[in-house]
Amino acid sequence: MAHLLGLGLDCTDGHKRITQADKFSILGGSDETHGRMTETLLKTMEDLSIKGKDLNETDPEELSDIIAKNTPVD
Repeated sequence: MAHLLGLGLDCTDGHKRITQADKFSILGGSDETHGRMTETLLKTMEDLSIKGKDLNETDPEELSDIIAKNTPVD
């Protein structure tokens, strides 16, 4: 079973941020970082669904491209 893990290391406010879904988990990070990671992975899962693919059957290079495409730009 494939599962993506996002780990944010820039939290300085003492909050413990955790977001869990069926195919991914996001732990830590500042409010901004955690939000960006969540947005990225939600859009990535949506794109995989549109393509009719499951995380388990997606080539790592293709997954990397989809994640890069869905990462918000400053």
